[in-house]
Amino acid sequence: MRIIDNGNEEIRRPEDEEITVKRCLGERYVGCGMKNGTLHVEGIPGNALASYLDGGTVYVDGNAQDAAADTMNAGLLAIKGSAGDALAYGMRGGRVYVLGDAGYRAGVHMKAYEDKKSILVIGGRAGSFLGEYLAGGIIIVLGLGNEGRDITGYFCGNGMYAGTIYLRTEKQPLNLSDKLIKRNVDENEKENILCPIIKDFASVFSIPVERCLEGGFIAIEADKSKTYSQLYAAV
Repeated sequence: MRIIDNGNEEIRRPEDEEITVKRCLGERYVGCGMKNGTLHVEGIPGNALASYLDGGTVYVDGNAQDAAADTMNAGLLAIKGSAGDALAYGMRGGRVYVLGDAGYRAGVHMKAYEDKKSILVIGGRAGSFLGEYLAGGIIIVLGLGNEGRDITGYFCGNGMYAGTIYLRTEKQPLNLSDKLIKRNVDENEKENILCPIIKDFASVFSIPVERCLEGGFIAIEADKSKTYSQLYAAV
């Protein structure tokens, strides 16, 4: 294992595939573009953590700042604390798990293509504009510790045209657009789509999966009968 103590390398062995960064204090671009290997971060990394992550695994034992997992392609980013704004912006594949809360505009313009599907799971609450312009993939907000409260901010899913947002709540999100559909998740969908993802999330953070699955879920999706075609030039 290679250990970096806030810039002071204690072990220099580049062939190792596992790296631990200790006492991280706001350094930007940590784990940017990693294709393989595992990076453990102790402390609080700065903006653009794991941006363009391309197959590696990044664990953060603390909070993360803005723009984590920006344009991520593949791999896993797991944040044991909370994340700032613009989490998983333009994410194109892989998994992002946050045990705590996320700020504004999490999952903006996430995508999916063929066998690549973006997955974002937020254990606590998400700020306003969650999943704005969502173009594919799955966003799950569990609202752990926030039962009975709104677990998203305003304008959840505004402008989304593909993908699904799942919320562990029975309350309708604030200011939900009339171009979106809210529906209850049945047991079949919960078992086959949500359970595998949430079990993996719970395993990563060593928390009881039963707590994450208890209660009902609602799904937010685009209303296909109300397209945004009027916003584009005719061809």
